Amino acid sequence: MTAPILNSASATLAVRVRKRFVSPESEFLLEVDFVALPGFTILFGPSGAGKTTLLDCVAGLALPTEGRIAIGNHVLFERNVHRNSRANHRESSQVNIPVAKRHVGYVLQDLALFPHFTVAQNAEYGIAHLPRTDRKQRAAAMLEEFRIGHLCSRLPGETSGGERQRAALARALVTDPCVLLLDEPLAALDAPTKGRILDDLRRWNQAHHIPILYVTHSREEVLALGDHVLVLENGRILAQGTPHQVLRAPLQETVAQLAGFENIFDAAVESIHEDRGTMICNLLAAEDGNFVPLETPLVRANIGAQMRVGIRAGDILLAIAAPAGLSARNVITGKLISLDRRDMMIAARVDCGVEMEVYLTLAARDALRLQVGQGVWLVIKTHSCHLMQK
Repeated sequence: MTAPILNSASATLAVRVRKRFVSPESEFLLEVDFVALPGFTILFGPSGAGKTTLLDCVAGLALPTEGRIAIGNHVLFERNVHRNSRANHRESSQVNIPVAKRHVGYVLQDLALFPHFTVAQNAEYGIAHLPRTDRKQRAAAMLEEFRIGHLCSRLPGETSGGERQRAALARALVTDPCVLLLDEPLAALDAPTKGRILDDLRRWNQAHHIPILYVTHSREEVLALGDHVLVLENGRILAQGTPHQVLRAPLQETVAQLAGFENIFDAAVESIHEDRGTMICNLLAAEDGNFVPLETPLVRANIGAQMRVGIRAGDILLAIAAPAGLSARNVITGKLISLDRRDMMIAARVDCGVEMEVYLTLAARDALRLQVGQGVWLVIKTHSCHLMQK
């Protein structure tokens, strides 16, 4: 029998699960294997990648087809399916700790606060087994820690969005969980409110030191929060490592797209210059077979090798006169084919043999008096060109 979980502070979360979904329309397989250390592990990826399903498996709300989930030495789930060679049938050994006994905190995007309970009653819900005095003292202390002690008698509907998020976190953390699961709970908040809540959550975890799995679609949150990031696509881990390793220098095109590389092109290695630490790659035009030469950082590749080159739109400078005296190695001529306003930013598209997207401020657009159809120059630093294997 699996030992009960009492306190697993500083324990790691080990997850190896396989879960298959089959419907008349489609089939989906979640198959992951990773270890989350105390601190933030970010689950990043497109919608439908399996992020929420993975959290549900850890929480016990979804039953994997097979695998193992453990916090330290405490096994939450284990099911190993194998064939008996003599009887030729499948057997399995199984452990499946009930949701209420897993000691896992879970905060959903919709928060799921009870609307007819006060903030204090919501916080007390997960520790209803404690004596009344202990329950109230513990909930009050957690609400104070998350700066909403003065709201204890209010209903959730009488509080702001940020206050409701704090109440949901307090309700999850007052149980003293061994693992915390966060499924985009702050997605609807403005950046300052989100930042303050995350600062309080970091401070709480400095004292408790538990693994936190945090689902987000925000690159900014990945870079600001994560000790470790897992990129999921189609139910599998596509990449993992520190945020810098995964997002600043992605090895796969899918990760590059998630990381905000708006420009990704086919390219072929034209020449290699080891003495300069660079090489020339020809960006292949889509229609006429022409190419655009681009100096890039040196990577392990042979002349003629097929590559993909990623460039962030915000890393490209745009000029209306031929630039001179620059350290940037790539100056490319082109024609402005569109200007689209996106909130407080301008997305310009330039045809320079390939179409490149460039981000500008409103002030830059006005100062340059940009007009669709005019000739422009693009300036790109060598180290703004990120190479990936095709």
